[in-house]
Amino acid sequence: MQDADPAIGFLALPPPSDKAQRLCDEDLADVGYVMNVSRLWAYQPASLEGLFELMRQVTAARPFTLRERGILVAACASTYGDSYCSLGWGSKLAAQTDPDLAAGVLRGDTSALSAAERALAEWAHAVAKDPNGTRPADLQALRAAGYGDADIFAMTAFIGLRIALSTVNDALGVRPDAEFRDEAPAAVLDAVTFGRPIDDAPAIRRTGR
Repeated sequence: MQDADPAIGFLALPPPSDKAQRLCDEDLADVGYVMNVSRLWAYQPASLEGLFELMRQVTAARPFTLRERGILVAACASTYGDSYCSLGWGSKLAAQTDPDLAAGVLRGDTSALSAAERALAEWAHAVAKDPNGTRPADLQALRAAGYGDADIFAMTAFIGLRIALSTVNDALGVRPDAEFRDEAPAAVLDAVTFGRPIDDAPAIRRTGR
């Protein structure tokens, strides 16, 4: 991996490897640039792939829709204070719904959600804020919305895995990609007032972009 920037977050750039290059190539194909999170996880690309595969496994149990996953991640990432995932998944949720709804979830306002979606967001908030503070009564809204115990386990495992990813990225100083300034909806950008600031330097882009 060649880059004029000597570091990613608080660390030096990792040495080149075939697996790290594959992460970069996948980003270039999917979004047109190499994401900061991929540059950090180039230290252990197989671990990142394994983490995402585990997330896919737990959410496939129901399965959870992209909209439901967007609500879970936007609620837990914003509660946790992770700007990177809040911008990324807030933008995805905005594309599935609308920017104002996504911004509301990021701010903790669930009034635009259905009862079932509100239960998801509130559970994600509770788990991210204080997992030791949850009580059996906190599950009643989920069960009333039709989520069974297997679903509740799956969504909780998903939230926990997302927090693990956020913890590594945030602790090592990874900033949201500069591209979010242009690509994230204005309402989402306005809602993310926490966490690491958006990067100053544009990412490595594929040829012609």
